[in-house]
Amino acid sequence: MCGIVGYVGPATDGTALEVVMEGLARLEYRGYDSAGVALVTADGIATRKRAGKLENLRAALEAEPLAPARTAIGHTRWATHGGPTDDNAHPHTGGEGDRLALIHNGIIENFHALKKELLADGVRFTSETDTEVVAKLVGREYDRLGDLTEAMRRVVGRLEGAFTLLAVHAESPGVVVGARRNSPLVVGLGDGESFLGSDVAAFIGHTRHAVELGQDQIVTITPQGHTVVGFDGTPAEGTAYEVTWDAAAAEKGGYPTFMEKEIHEQPHAVADTLLGRTDESGALILDDLRIPEERLRRVERVTIVACGTAAYAGMVAKYAIERWTRIPVEVALAHEFRYCDPIVDESTLVVSISQSGETMDTLMAVRHAAELGAMTLSICNTHGSTIPRASDAVLYTHAGPEVAVASTKAFLAQITACYLLGLYLAQLRGETYADDAKAVLRELHAMPERIGRLLGRMDRVREMAEFMADTRSVLFLGRHMGFPVAMEGALKLKELAYIHAEGFAAGELKHGPIALIEPGQPVFVVVPGPDTPHDLHRKVVSNIQEIRARGARTLVIAHDDDEDVEPFASEVVRIPPCPPMLAPLLAVVPLQVFALHLASAKGLDVDQPRNLAKSVTVE
Repeated sequence: MCGIVGYVGPATDGTALEVVMEGLARLEYRGYDSAGVALVTADGIATRKRAGKLENLRAALEAEPLAPARTAIGHTRWATHGGPTDDNAHPHTGGEGDRLALIHNGIIENFHALKKELLADGVRFTSETDTEVVAKLVGREYDRLGDLTEAMRRVVGRLEGAFTLLAVHAESPGVVVGARRNSPLVVGLGDGESFLGSDVAAFIGHTRHAVELGQDQIVTITPQGHTVVGFDGTPAEGTAYEVTWDAAAAEKGGYPTFMEKEIHEQPHAVADTLLGRTDESGALILDDLRIPEERLRRVERVTIVACGTAAYAGMVAKYAIERWTRIPVEVALAHEFRYCDPIVDESTLVVSISQSGETMDTLMAVRHAAELGAMTLSICNTHGSTIPRASDAVLYTHAGPEVAVASTKAFLAQITACYLLGLYLAQLRGETYADDAKAVLRELHAMPERIGRLLGRMDRVREMAEFMADTRSVLFLGRHMGFPVAMEGALKLKELAYIHAEGFAAGELKHGPIALIEPGQPVFVVVPGPDTPHDLHRKVVSNIQEIRARGARTLVIAHDDDEDVEPFASEVVRIPPCPPMLAPLLAVVPLQVFALHLASAKGLDVDQPRNLAKSVTVE
């Protein structure tokens, strides 16, 4: 989950440090427990690292500037082994005279055994991290071989777990060597300079030319370019691509926080995910899908694997895909999937959902599904990431970079991509399924405008959040498509405001949760539209009456034309009318805004909530 940056350039000046610090600022969403840099200067390796956020490192560098360099690496940490202290911060050093510096994202599962070996050889450690073990090993190999790439290759073959490693050495001032296994690393190609990063945000201000690396590969960058070899030493090549967004997309753009900016980018995220995926007749064309149509027509079961917010997008997808295709859908938490003896085979389509494409639990679930013979399809926001490469097919969302740790626009884009998949499967089944798909698709194309209109009338939601800043607990209720929305609303409040929040299926209310209702208890209720099948609207209105009778403060999300809720609601937040299956794209927006502003009213950091990181790359 850590952020890593590497740079080599033509000039020995302040550029290397400037590039690395800029990259770390863009990657701080990946971890902000500590940060550090290492430069290859004329006097050897110079490091500076500090616990806490990047601003602490920046202050230390201003107080004690480092010598100029053309080669640098930088790291922002989400702590795994060892707490967030100066000593545990990266980089770590190794080799004779500590002339090697190394940074790391991931977990080395066998570091205890390796550390025991080094201790027996008299090596001393200054941290509690698994990373320092790798630094000592690579440093020892360099002292023997005098070649940084080969030293890295000798060590990675001994490591177990998931990792991205970057290393520099005092005797190789124009070289950074990186290695990846089950963890992200991308190369940036500039004019007389080269970059490495956890993702392209690390160097997007300098180049849009990128190269994605394959599994178990080592890359060596110099100002002139890069070379790639496998862990076995065999020459290899990465896959070149052009980044389609620019540095401005990763900036706040005048908003006080990234999260607020990203909430307001949701109409574009949905529209861009839909863009270019229909032909002139209105039929879906999903060019990214590499699974032949005849195989998809034979799908008998869909299993969705995801974690957190992405899992709630999967719950929305379950209702929609089953409705449109009559194919049974199961949603499994990715971290449980491998351990529950899942029933999948060649007629099963396993759909993974991950914003980053690096979520380790989800990646392991995808690989397990492939081993069982299932078709695998990834819904992902990050081009060239690991999960799409491990899948048979990919359906990219086009939400653009999402910097705030708590997901907003990526969630709506994921739901939209799930809708596209369900409608495409319906189209392949033909007959009335295909006709229904075209009708729904027309409505789906109208949703960005409705989301934008809704965002323009959130003043009352902001006011509610501000006067509820001292609230200790909030409950969320929803039925059918509203149930995952309630779950997501509760998760956003937990993530951002650090208060008790729970989402319930409204039908479960009388089976236990109603015991939580006491006078003044705030309860958000996501009400389905009046035209929702199975009389669900009336049932939810009855739920509102039940909790209102017991003193709850009822905060109701309802369609513009729904007057039935008025007598029983303490507050009504209106959303534009839309088909029941598409309602989550609207109903979740007020809950995002509420969580954002309640946390802001409490003086909390909404972009970087405590203990969380954007991309969970460890199990």
